[in-house]
Amino acid sequence: MLIHEVHDEALSGVLQADLFRLEVSPSLDPGRRSELGQFMTPAPVATFMASLFAMLPRAVRLLDAGAGVGMLTAAFVDRACRLESPPASIAVTAFEVDPCLADRLAVTMKACAAQCEGAGIEFKFKIIRDDYILHSAEPLIAEKNADQKYNCAILNPPYAKLNSGSRARNALRTVGIETSNLYTAFVALAIEQMSREGQVVAITPRSFCNGSYFSKFRQNLLSASALERIHLYQSRKKAFQDDDVLQENIVFKVVKAKPQTENVNLSFSDSPQDTNPTTRNVPFREVVHAGDPHFYIHLPILDEDSELAERVRSLPCTLRDLGVTVSTGRVVDFRARDHLRKEPEPGAVPLIYPAHFEQGFVVWPQPIGRKHNALALNAATTDLVVPRGTYVLTKRFTSKEEKRRLVAVVYDPARMDAEHVGFENHLNYFHIGGRGIDPAFARGLALFLNSTAVDQYFRQFSGHTQVNATDLRNLHYPTREQLAELGLIYGVALPPQVQIDDAVEALLS
Repeated sequence: MLIHEVHDEALSGVLQADLFRLEVSPSLDPGRRSELGQFMTPAPVATFMASLFAMLPRAVRLLDAGAGVGMLTAAFVDRACRLESPPASIAVTAFEVDPCLADRLAVTMKACAAQCEGAGIEFKFKIIRDDYILHSAEPLIAEKNADQKYNCAILNPPYAKLNSGSRARNALRTVGIETSNLYTAFVALAIEQMSREGQVVAITPRSFCNGSYFSKFRQNLLSASALERIHLYQSRKKAFQDDDVLQENIVFKVVKAKPQTENVNLSFSDSPQDTNPTTRNVPFREVVHAGDPHFYIHLPILDEDSELAERVRSLPCTLRDLGVTVSTGRVVDFRARDHLRKEPEPGAVPLIYPAHFEQGFVVWPQPIGRKHNALALNAATTDLVVPRGTYVLTKRFTSKEEKRRLVAVVYDPARMDAEHVGFENHLNYFHIGGRGIDPAFARGLALFLNSTAVDQYFRQFSGHTQVNATDLRNLHYPTREQLAELGLIYGVALPPQVQIDDAVEALLS
């Protein structure tokens, strides 16, 4: 079923009226919701998610973890009731730790029961007013029988970090789940609780698709289930327009213990109201590249995305081949607070922030408000600096307003009267063994990273504003000689974008 077809459908019968009442009721405490990482699922998103379930089992055992007011279960039940061959029964287990939401969830479940009764479907529900992770992790060890498990799950999990020493993190470890965020924990635990060929549909931030923090989660996700569908909401706000969600969101479907299909269905839209989404079937090998030790999940939505990915990945070198390392800046300013200096002074070295980026180079010092320009060099800071040399720097974070995800500059020692330099933690820096690199090669590398082609390829596996060192290591690069030649067009400022793109396209052709 096409996305715009299901987006145009309305929840029917008693559910429609009941959920409308819930949606327009007074707002819940936003501070409490933020603390719990709660973002309410809009009706069009819930309807779309429910449409992704294939043929339903005769006896549905549905998990809705972090259920909120029950929008996802309501959409699932509404679809099930309108199938030509509806299930004989639906048993829902819904987790909701917030008492206010759980009370409203009970109202939704009763509405679901009424609609199922009209459709001749036996309906049972259980609301567990407890932490999903703490309630579920330990019982998993003894839960061996298939009939005790779920065969469907529909999830909008909370988005919040999991501290390494927290009770939830320790509970997850008892069942072999290691992850750093609540939303990936919910998905991993739900898959663990599925019976064979159980279907899981979830909406989450796209951030798990890349980066080292989610590497173990991706590996377990792809080994435990088949990835069948991914839909990308490209707007950072419109999927959850009533909440402050500033990440790209994806809806994805996996099937437990099923062999990976040859193709994955990819689609994207600007928002749930977009009636003309782009959809294509993509070979799984283009989504997860063979031999990738990090299991990055790429989203080549358009035909030209696949063609670009093939060209970039055909470049001959990795950073290891080039003898180059990329690292995160060593100076964490709040930890080095006593050694920071607003202005250059004797005994201090340049301290470089993203605010020092200008026209392809580091321009220092700068009047940068609350930030600092220098770092006192002493016994406490010696390990935080690198020796004089040419370095390529990239921003680790870009603002949502910036057009480019990858922003690179050259640190040119000829512009600084300093034997050492400190790079702040919001930067990545390219170096050779902790020292600088050849100036022409450095310029070529910076120019390559600033190209539109590389930026567009990078966006295929990164849906947030962070650029990790691991992401940069995962790229393919031209040869050292090609990069040095590329650097010859890099003068006293970064060349115009069209000149950069023409030069890099020549290498990719």
